[in-house]
Amino acid sequence: MLCAYAMPIIRDKDEAEEVVQNVFYNLWAKRQSLQVTVALKPYLYRAVHNECLNKIKHQKVKASYAGDYKANVLTGAGGPDRLELKELGNTIERALESLPEQCGIVFRMSRFEQLKYAEIAAKLGISVKTVEIHMGKALKILREKLKDYLPLFLWLMMVHR
Repeated sequence: MLCAYAMPIIRDKDEAEEVVQNVFYNLWAKRQSLQVTVALKPYLYRAVHNECLNKIKHQKVKASYAGDYKANVLTGAGGPDRLELKELGNTIERALESLPEQCGIVFRMSRFEQLKYAEIAAKLGISVKTVEIHMGKALKILREKLKDYLPLFLWLMMVHR
C-alpha cells in the first residue's frame, strides 16, 4: 500500500519501492531511539511522503549538476581528464570492496548482472526481503563514500548516454 502511495509522487515503480524500503530501513536503524506517539499507519504514510519529497529534491539537484556539466562540455570546459576518470574508477572500486561481503554480492548481481531481486534471492538461497535490506545498506554506504564524486559521475552519465 505504501508503494502504491509513493507511485504517483515518484512516477517510477522501482524508485517508489526503494523509497518505501529506505523508510523501513531507517525505522529499523533508529528503532532503539524512535518513539512513535501517533498511530503507525499515518506515521508510515507521512514518512513515505517525506522520503518521496527528498528523492525528488535529490533528483533536481542531480539534474542541475548534469545541466551544468553538459553546458561545460558543450563549451569545451570542465570535462574530466584521464587522471580524474582513473581516480573515479579507483574510488568506485574501493567503495565496492568496502561493502560487507553479502551486500557486495547482492549489489553486483543487481547492478552489474542486472538480476531481479527474486532471481538474486533464489541464487543465494535468501529471501527477497533480505535482498532488499542488503541493497538498501549497499546503496547507503556507496552514496556516502561517493558523495564527493557526484558531479564527475553525473558528467560521465550525460556523456555516455
